[in-house]
This record gives sequence, C-alpha cells and structure tokens, in this order.
Amino acid sequence: MTLKNTADRWGPVSQAFHWIIMLLILGLATVGLTMGELPKTPKYFWVFTAHKSIGITVLVLVLARLAWRLYAGRPDPVPGTPGWQERIASVTHWLLYALILLMPVSGWLYDSASGLRPFRWFGLFDMPKLVPPDEGLRGLAHEVHEWGFWVLAALVCVHAGAALYHHYFQRDATLLRMLPGGSPRIGDNAPSPPAPHRNPADVP
Repeated sequence: MTLKNTADRWGPVSQAFHWIIMLLILGLATVGLTMGELPKTPKYFWVFTAHKSIGITVLVLVLARLAWRLYAGRPDPVPGTPGWQERIASVTHWLLYALILLMPVSGWLYDSASGLRPFRWFGLFDMPKLVPPDEGLRGLAHEVHEWGFWVLAALVCVHAGAALYHHYFQRDATLLRMLPGGSPRIGDNAPSPPAPHRNPADVP
C-alpha cells in the first residue's frame, strides 16, 4: 500500500491530515463558542491556553498537509464531474486552506498584540510574540479571528454538503476516496443497472 495519493483516491497520510485537522477544528469551535461563558477561574485560563495550543497545532498540521500535497499530488477528478463543479471544488478547497491558516495566525496575532505574557504550547515551551503590544492591531486581529470563524464554518458546511450530495445523489466516489479502507474504483457506488425486462412468455 502506497502512502502517497493515487489517481483515484487520497492516500492514508492525506486522509489522516484531513480527519485529524477536522476533529481539532471542531474542538476549537466548540471551545471558542463557549469559552466566554466560563467564570474567570484558573480553569478558564487553562482552557484558554489549551485553545491557543491546539490552534498552533492546527497551523503546523495544515502547513504539513500542504507540503505533503505538493509532494504526493492529488487524485484525478471523478470521471463525469462537470468542469464547473471541479472548478468550484478547487476554489473551495483553497479558500478552506487559507481560512484554516488565517484562524490560528489571527489568534496568535491577537494574543501577541494584547500584551499578555507568552503562552506555553501545552506547557512545554513559550510561543514567541509576533508583534509588540498594540491596541489597534489587537482589535483588528480579534475581528478577523471572529468573522473568519463564521466564514470558515459556512465553507465547511458547503464542503460537507457537497461531499454528501456526491455520495447520495450523484453516487460517485468523491466521499469514499477520503475514507479509510479498500481502494474504491470510480463508480463503485454507482447505482446498479436495472434488470432486463423479461416477457412472461419467454419463461420456460
């Protein structure tokens, strides 16, 4: 089994990057939407630091995924996919990459401009400051981080909805080739052709 992507499916490394990043983003979104309701106790600051640490982890993973994609290539388009759908999918993928990179960078910039002491990545080492304290930049980074999240959430919904549409309505291998398991051939999940009509008079 090759680790690289093949002509008809994403390889196990790309699959691992995809699903791990997705789960981490889901966790970040859940914490980010509820963090403001937590009381300002030591637990709050632990959750806040964990949120930052996971965000930096996502940043590293996305950069690694992009590097791996350049090295391992990408599968060919699913046969029969209209050109306009392929172009929209390509633009959506690159917008997702851009926003997933923007979120941790804007959060890191917000933390740096806030003038807070450096946070420790999972308690292991201090993260460097990107900029000196700056109230204006702090507000801008916060706005970008907040609105970037909602745009990212919308794009993720579009991306997931398109994958489900391909799977259940177009019945092609778009979703299957990002799932672990045997290598699906394009069209494996296509509907079976109808059984030929038989005239009762032909039955012996």
